[in-house]
Amino acid sequence: MHEQDTISRVASTDAMRRALAIARRGPADNANPQVGCVILDPSGCIIAEGWHRGSGTPHAEVDALSRVPAEWRERSRELTAVVTLEPCNHTGRTGPCAVALTEFGAGGIGAVVYALGDPGQASSGGAETLRNHGVSVTGGVLAGEAAALLGPWLARAFPSQAGSARPSESAQPTDSPRPHVTVKWAQTIDGRAAAADGSSQWITGADARADVHRRRAEADAILVGTGTLLADDPSLTARAESGGLLVPAAEQPIPVVIGHREIPADARLRQHPALAANGLGAPMQFSGEDLAGALTELHERGIQRLFVEGGPTVASALFAAGLVDEVLIYIAPSLLGGPRLALGDIGVASMAEIKQLRIVHTAQLGADLLIKAAVAGPNSSPASRSQEGS
Repeated sequence: MHEQDTISRVASTDAMRRALAIARRGPADNANPQVGCVILDPSGCIIAEGWHRGSGTPHAEVDALSRVPAEWRERSRELTAVVTLEPCNHTGRTGPCAVALTEFGAGGIGAVVYALGDPGQASSGGAETLRNHGVSVTGGVLAGEAAALLGPWLARAFPSQAGSARPSESAQPTDSPRPHVTVKWAQTIDGRAAAADGSSQWITGADARADVHRRRAEADAILVGTGTLLADDPSLTARAESGGLLVPAAEQPIPVVIGHREIPADARLRQHPALAANGLGAPMQFSGEDLAGALTELHERGIQRLFVEGGPTVASALFAAGLVDEVLIYIAPSLLGGPRLALGDIGVASMAEIKQLRIVHTAQLGADLLIKAAVAGPNSSPASRSQEGS
C-alpha cells in the first residue's frame, strides 16, 4: 500500500510549508541548494525533519531519515517523506537521496512528496527511480514557494535556464514577479487579535480604522481568508467616515479570497463595487496551496499592490513562505489575554531563525499606535525594494 494515499492534501501542504521553513536554515549562498525534508507518519504528523547544511554535509532527506525514531524503522513503508526539491539521483560528495529513501528501514519509504523537479542533467531522475522501487511519488506541491526560495541558487547553478525549474515538475518560474504585499492586523498590546469567544470588533478606535481605509484605497487588491470571510462577512471596501466610498468603484481594491471553502451566495463581498467596475462576476479565489503561484497570477492580472487582511492563518502562511514585504500593525492600549494571537506559526523554531523587521514609520492614531515595518529578504518583491521607507 502506498501510504501517501492516506495523507491528506492539507497535511502534505502543511508539511511542505514546514520543509520550506527549515530549508532556510541552510546557507543561502552555497553551491548546493537550500533543501528541507520532513517525515510524516500515516496520520500526517511529523516524526522527523532535516535540512541541508551545505556542500559535503548530508542532504536534507538523509538528515531527516537519520532522525526517524527507532520504532518507525521497521514500519518505513508507512512513512511519507516531504522534500522541497526532487530527491537527487546521482553520487557526488554524498550518495543519491532517491536510493537512500528506497533503502531506508524495512523496505524503504512508502511515499515521497516534493515541490520542484531537480533541473540538473546528472542529478535529476530521482522521481523515476523512486517509482521504479514502488514508491508513491507526488510532485509540484507548493512549487511556486519552492521556486521563490531556490531562485538565487537556480540562477547561479543553471544560468542558461534562469527563470524556470524543470517544466514537467513545476509551472512556476523562479523569477516570477509578484505584487508588493502589505499585511495588516490590529491587536491589543499583549498581541491578541480577538477575545476568547472570537469577537474582535473593535480592538482599535475610529482614527486607526480610518487610516486602514485610506491604505485600502491605495491598494490594487485586498485579500482575506475564508475563515475571516465566514466569521465576519466583511465588505472590504475603502470607505469614508461618512460611510460612502472613499474612492470611486473602479479605484476600489479588488477582493481576493484564499481558501477552499466556497464564498457564500449572500456574502457582502459578492457586492463589492470593484467587481462590476473591473468586469468581474465574483471575487478572485485561490485554494492557498501555492501562495507564490497565486501572487504570480495576481501580478499577471495587473495587481501591483496587495493589501492583506486575511486573519492570523493567512498572515502566518505568507510570512512562513517569505512573501511579505511590509506590515502595518495597529496596537490598542488594552489587554485581552487568551489564545487568539494576531500571528501564528511562521516557521520560526529558534532565535537563530527570527524574522527581522525594520521600522520605517510610527504614528499615534487617537489612543492607538501604528507601526509600519519593512520585511527585508531575498524573496521580497522588486517593488518593495524600491519602496522601503516610503
